[in-house]
Amino acid sequence: MKIKKDKTKLIVPDRITIPYIEGDGVGAEITPVTQRVVDESVAKAYNGKRAIKWKEVFAGEKAFKITGNWLPDETITAFREYVVGIKGPLTTPVGEGIRSLNVALRQTLDLYVCLRPVRWFKGVMSPIKEPHKVNMVIFRENTEDIYAGIEWRQGTPEARKFLQFLTGEMGVSKIRFPETSSFGVKPVSQEGTERLVRSAIEYALANKLPDVTLVHKGNIMKFTEGGFKLWGYALAEREFGDRVFSMIQYDKIKKKQGENEASKALSEAKSAGKVIIKDVIADAFLQNTLLTPENYSVIATLNLNGDYISDQLAAMVGGIGIAPGANINYSSGYAVFEATHGTAPDIAGQNIVNPSSLLLSSVMMLEYIGWNEAANLITSAMEQTFVNGEATSDLARFMPDGKALGTTQFGDTLINLM
Repeated sequence: MKIKKDKTKLIVPDRITIPYIEGDGVGAEITPVTQRVVDESVAKAYNGKRAIKWKEVFAGEKAFKITGNWLPDETITAFREYVVGIKGPLTTPVGEGIRSLNVALRQTLDLYVCLRPVRWFKGVMSPIKEPHKVNMVIFRENTEDIYAGIEWRQGTPEARKFLQFLTGEMGVSKIRFPETSSFGVKPVSQEGTERLVRSAIEYALANKLPDVTLVHKGNIMKFTEGGFKLWGYALAEREFGDRVFSMIQYDKIKKKQGENEASKALSEAKSAGKVIIKDVIADAFLQNTLLTPENYSVIATLNLNGDYISDQLAAMVGGIGIAPGANINYSSGYAVFEATHGTAPDIAGQNIVNPSSLLLSSVMMLEYIGWNEAANLITSAMEQTFVNGEATSDLARFMPDGKALGTTQFGDTLINLM
């Protein structure tokens, strides 16, 4: 049966079909392991009353070999029809065709949120002293900014035409080397900003999280990233009212009544369980997350910033190999969960790749459809495995007395612990 979306929530039958893309390279190894672990968790959690039927759809190299198309229309249709899907890593064609298969999926289905939760697992080695303080959820805008892919190569007629437009019609005079410059356009819209920030605040409220931080570079890019900040604050105050307290409110109280009254209002808002809306410049945020990560909970940011942020935070808790991700449209309900790493062709077929990214993405998928009991079984088993010093070699080599497990063996270990 199929998952459906009504106006406010997903309707999830006990037996559902989930379309999946196996993925290229190591995808052929991590996908079957993930499916076995998920199937076992669902069977154990619900005593056989619930189940997933996996439906393979194609993209990437496998799709090209079978259909001659890197991203067949049937794949997009399946994700629309079944609402929720999951995918392994994909190869993007070099020198031809689609700029990025991942980006194409996100934009075609309008999956405007790239959701990246980051947390530390006890037993996993980290380059920072207190990784347990890292516990954040990143809402990265997924369709605008650099993902729009609007650029022109240096020396082309298009680049020259754009240069003429900038200098002749727009009066731009600050291009340092105009004749040898390539150009890119960075679109950031009010509508795109508002739906992202809305989703982040709703997530914080639903999960009783303390704050949402708007991360931007608005001190330099005043109308794009600065717009993101201002539109985000305005949306928070307009749509969420007394359920939030913004630092703009804090500044207004401080200006009229003094810092003591502003601090009092902020303290009262926190005590009342209101979500605090704040902002920070992107470069300062990257430093702050290393020094005081406990000060951040939910992050809302633009596309390029989110790319840097999610990878840095993943490194702080052990690496991108254990970083899950999802691409979601909270309005339509469409969601594609994915491994956040690449295809790793250098280790493909060796039974050593870490399946944790896709496994934790499947945990996100189970939580998204409301099957939290099954999700918790996987998370608990993974926590215990790492505490026992058992992991695939990429993590085990850094653990004191770590025991390296193969990809399949790692999945078997999780199943046994469940």
